[in-house]
Order: sequence, then structure tokens, then C-alpha cells
Amino acid sequence: MAAVTAEGANTRDGTKLLSEEQGRTDSPAAAKVVGKKKYRSRSASASSQDSYSSSGSYSESSSEDELSPREKIQKNSTGFADFCVKKISQHAYGRREIEIAEQEMPGIMALRSKAQEDKPLKSARIVGCTHINAQTAVLVETLVALGAQVRWSACNIHSTQNEVAAALAETGIPVFAWRGENEEDFWWCIEKTISADSWQPNMILDDGGDATHIMVKKFPAIFKLLKGIVEESVTGIHRLYQLSQSSKLTIPAMNVNDSVIKTKFDNLYSCRESIVDSLKRTTDLMFGGKQVVVCGYGQVGKGCCQSMKSMGCVVYVTEIDPICAIQAAMDGFQIVKLEKVIKQVDIVITATGNKNVVSRDHMDKMKNGCIVCNMGHSNTEIDVLSLKTQDLIWEKVRSQVDHIIWPGGKRMVLLAEGRRVNLSCSSVPSLVVSITAVTQALALIELFNAPAGRYKADVYLMPKLMDEFVASLHLAAFEANLTELSDEQAKYMGLSKTGPFKPTYYRY
Repeated sequence: MAAVTAEGANTRDGTKLLSEEQGRTDSPAAAKVVGKKKYRSRSASASSQDSYSSSGSYSESSSEDELSPREKIQKNSTGFADFCVKKISQHAYGRREIEIAEQEMPGIMALRSKAQEDKPLKSARIVGCTHINAQTAVLVETLVALGAQVRWSACNIHSTQNEVAAALAETGIPVFAWRGENEEDFWWCIEKTISADSWQPNMILDDGGDATHIMVKKFPAIFKLLKGIVEESVTGIHRLYQLSQSSKLTIPAMNVNDSVIKTKFDNLYSCRESIVDSLKRTTDLMFGGKQVVVCGYGQVGKGCCQSMKSMGCVVYVTEIDPICAIQAAMDGFQIVKLEKVIKQVDIVITATGNKNVVSRDHMDKMKNGCIVCNMGHSNTEIDVLSLKTQDLIWEKVRSQVDHIIWPGGKRMVLLAEGRRVNLSCSSVPSLVVSITAVTQALALIELFNAPAGRYKADVYLMPKLMDEFVASLHLAAFEANLTELSDEQAKYMGLSKTGPFKPTYYRY
């Protein structure tokens, strides 16, 4: 991805940072503006209360007066009550979703089959903060099958599949998540995974760094006793490096975001397919001939550009990194400043992980009907907070789709309130998530079982041999047969016949 500035990925320090960067939900100041008569809908809060989205959730839409899940007393069929989900009664739908996902996740299912007898995560107590959907549920249940105890929350207020969360709760897994959480709910759910009776976590699986942030800030004594952290996002990794540089990272952490297999599949191939799915489901758009600008030409940006180009779009790219920029130029894309094309493009896609990539000034200059969405992890790329002013009208068109109306009648189409559009408005290919899930599981196993002294208080990349193992678990799904080196060939190349086959500095 394009470089992430320190300003765009500061470690959270509560309300101040949430307000400055929009956070997970609206700031208190924004909430006051939203409540004024000028708004035809409650914008972010209205979308957050709507449980159904085009991502395939069976959950029913919620009325504004429906009780919060936190105010309900729910138990599963065995009387277990240590969870908080939208409706536990939806668990049967969620179980079907999980079973479907398992069929398209050969790698994680193979790992479960190979390792469940050995129980490599026995005695591991994992705090999980990730997206909660059918594919993630397969990972969670795999960790349990490998011996771990887990408590889970969501890293995004819009991506939770309510019925899947219910299915996890039905099996006795403490899960605290529902689609449409507000800011207070979001942080409450994470804290419920950390602090509980007879519970002492020793591992974190994070996506964005929020669980790690809460642990450092509110539970420092628990944090110091952890065996390690596994983080899978650009934003979360950046925060870990910040902690390391300030000597606040007192335990080892594994950076799975920059593992080769995860970067290529989750960031490139997955986004190449899911961006089209997201835009089609939300806007019913015809792509041929449309002008698109993609901000950032990292792996996510590359996937988006390839997809848009294949659909017949005219694609522009903005970049700050000369290496990424020349890659885009060699791939046939014109490198521009956003200001030069903002008046003419039909679609704006952000994929940088940075802050205020699309500003209010940019949005004021857009043409009528321009579609704006984010594919980066961070929800700060589009300056949504600047749109919550009295001169603009928010009109909710459908779930995760808002029209922002200017005084002169111009409309801008904003998807998922600036959050990750592919996870909020569509689905991610299960095969891709399987690759990421295996990477996360192996990283947890490695950190948990590592002998004392192997890893110090620092951020580590996945070992190359582990990357190759993840890939090998998925080759059967493609009916692929690897060529094997002869003894003579292996000796000539200076390699082991079982790998690793490339040095750590090799660029795939």
C-alpha cells in the first residue's frame, strides 16, 4: 500500500482521536448536527441501526425504538449467557452460512483436521477483535478445535453478520458484536472480551489495533503477561511499530499483514473481485466508459485498478510513492493529482490507509452523482465529518448508501459512510479468507509455543517457510501438482527440497 503517515494512524487515546478522525462512529459534535431538521435521515446512526445489508445478512431491519442487545437478556439453547448478539434465535441461519463458507475454505479446514488431535493451542486464551462473518467464524471455531479458549468482538461496526454471531454464541463461544454498534457499544464489546470472571487472556488476534490499544491503556498488567499479538491490518501494524518505537510494546507481535501470501491474496486478488461486487450491489452501476480514480496503488489499489479496467472503465491513479507510481504507469494507468480529475470522474475509490485523502474541498468540486467509497482499512480516508454541516442534506437511499445533497441540488453518493465498502456492502471470497485465516492461526501457534527468548518485544514478519506452507494447503483446491527438485538441482541452487524456496528479500 501507499505509505501511511503517523498522523493518519495514531494510537487511539479515546474520544479525542475518535472525534478528530471520525473514529468508528460519529463524534458528539457531529451527533448534534445530525439531529437538526436539515437532515432527512440520521445519516451514520440511521445506517448503523439497519441490520440488513447487501452482504448477505438475514437479520431483519431494526426500528429506532428496538432495545439494544445490551439491554436484552439472552441465553442459548443450553442456558449459556456469556455473550451479546442481536438475536440468538437467528443462530440456525448463521450455522448454514458457516457450513457454506467451510466448503470454500480448504486450507483452514485442512489445518483443523491435521492439528486438532495435537491441540497446539491448548491453554491459549485468545482475545479476538476482527470482522465477524461466516469466514471468520470458521477461523474462530478452528482455534477452539485446536485447544484455545476465545472471547470475540468486532473491529468494524458495519461488517458483523448478526446471524453468524448468534451461531457462535449458540456453540458456547463468548461473542460480543452486532451490526450497527455505536461508539460506546464498540468499546464496551472489546472490553467484555478482555475482562471477565475466571478469564486471563494470554494472546491477542487483532485487526486494526483496537483490542491492543484498550489492553495497553486500561489493562496494562494483563498486557505485560501476554505471550504475543497477531495483527493483520496496515493500520494495526503501524500502531504496533509506534508502540515499539516508544518502548511501550513489551511483548512480541507477529505482522501477518505483510506476509507474502496474505498481501497477495487478501489485498490484491480479493479486492480485485470484491470492489465490483460492492459497487454493483449498492448502486446497480454500469461500469463501461465510466471514469474512475483510485487513490493509492498498493496491493489493494492494484486489485481495484485491474478490476475497473477489465470492466471498461477509464482509470486514473493517485500516488505519493514513486515506485508504486511507476508500477501504475507501466500497467497503463495515468498518474494524476486528485485535484486535476475530481471534477470529471464518476467514481472515487480510496485505498491508502491515510487521513483525509478525499477532503471536503474535493467533494465540493465533484460532479453530480459521483460515487465515493473506501477500500482501505482505515475509515479516515474520506473526510465524512466535514459533510455533517447544516448546509448539506443527508438522504438515506438504502442500507449503506447515503446521498449527500448540496444547496444547489448536486448529489454525491457515499457508500458505507467511508468504511471498508467490500466488507460493509458485499462479501469477500471465502478462499481468500481461508488463506488469511491459516496465516493468522499459524502465527498464533508459533508465538504461543515459541520457547523463551526466541521472540523479543518487537514486531516480526512471518517466517518464509510458514508462508509456503499456507500456500501448499490451498493448492489442492486448484488441482495443482508441484514439481519437486532433484537432489542435484537442490544442491546446485543451495536449497532444501522442502523449502523455503526463496530468500526473505525476494519480491514476488
